[in-house]
Amino acid sequence: MKPEIIEREVIHLSPHFEKMLISGWNEDILKNTVTERIIYLSDGYKVKGYLSYPKSLTPDDRLPCVMWNRGGMKSNGSIDSFTARGMFGLIASWGYTVFASMYRGSVKGEGEDQFGGEDLNDITNLMQIADEIPNTDTSRWGMEGWSRGGMMTYLTLMRVPAIKCAVLVGAISDPWAYIKTKPDIINYYNHKLPGRNLEEIMLDRSALHRFDELPADVKYLLIHGGGDDIILPYQSIDLARRFQERGVTYALHIYEEADHFLRQSRKLADETKRLWYKKFL
Repeated sequence: MKPEIIEREVIHLSPHFEKMLISGWNEDILKNTVTERIIYLSDGYKVKGYLSYPKSLTPDDRLPCVMWNRGGMKSNGSIDSFTARGMFGLIASWGYTVFASMYRGSVKGEGEDQFGGEDLNDITNLMQIADEIPNTDTSRWGMEGWSRGGMMTYLTLMRVPAIKCAVLVGAISDPWAYIKTKPDIINYYNHKLPGRNLEEIMLDRSALHRFDELPADVKYLLIHGGGDDIILPYQSIDLARRFQERGVTYALHIYEEADHFLRQSRKLADETKRLWYKKFL
């Protein structure tokens, strides 16, 4: 079944949440961007996501695209409407069209979240749909992944050759090292895939293990909180070391004492991301 958007709804915030958005981000996002809730078909499943873009566009405008990949699993870590309006609206305000999938099996979407299995199709299918959205330049793609979304980004980069730059925030590069401390994920896989070697599955989803398959022409920005106790900073540091050895264009930013969500350094990280997209996308 062809991937397509089957529902679109513009997000409108109450005056209370509009004030919160201005305080947390800026007024330009509220005035000059649009963010929509969408439902789209991916491998026949109804999957929820978001679409964000600048408000004032002419028919001739063509904007580069950013695919934003969320962290968490199932509904844990999914993005609500207020956060989407702020986070994706911010990137849209820089002059991009933003696409984000909540992945199958999340927020009442159909299918099963597979933590980097067939749910990778939810990303690539949404990228296909971008061709149908006015004002998009699908020859210029950036990709951003947070936490588990970083793992999803690395795996997608191995599949899709057209991505110019990638932003990885608190990203998982070694999922086996990560899930060994996460009984909920281990229990999920032991239930869904009885008899399968979980370590083998996770190594197949590891950017470090499959490093030679990562495209060398993508420009990689790695950001991590120095105080991140959820995804430890070495997950970015070890991959940066490999990029250095291979001569890949990359930058590594470790923000001292910042947590997994970069709450202590978010505005600094946002500016770092903006400049990266401006330079390479």
